[in-house]
Amino acid sequence: MKSEHASETPEQFARHVRRYLFVFYALLFGTLVTVGASYIPFGNREVNIGVALLIAVSKASLVACYFMHLMSERKMIYGILAFTGIFALGLMCLTIASFSDLPRFTVTH
Repeated sequence: MKSEHASETPEQFARHVRRYLFVFYALLFGTLVTVGASYIPFGNREVNIGVALLIAVSKASLVACYFMHLMSERKMIYGILAFTGIFALGLMCLTIASFSDLPRFTVTH
C-alpha cells in the first residue's frame, strides 16, 4: 500500500513545512498575546475572561485545522464534529441550569 504523500516533490514538501511553521509561529504569537492581554485591565473580570477565551478558541481552531488536518477532511468528519460541539454546549447549559434546581427542604445560606 502506497502512502498518499509518497509522490510529493521536494517543493511540495517544503511548502507543507512552511505552512506548519507559519501555524507554529502564529500559535507562539497567540500565546504571547494571551500573556500580554492578562496584564491589561479591561474593566472587569468577565471581559478579561472573554478576551482570553477568544484567543484560546482561535489558537484551538488553528491546531484543529492544520495539525489535526481537519481542513482537508470529508463532510462526515465535520458532521461528527458539529454534533460533538452541540452536545458539549447542551451539557454545559444543563449544568448551569442545574445550579438553580435544589432539592426540596434544603437550606441555602
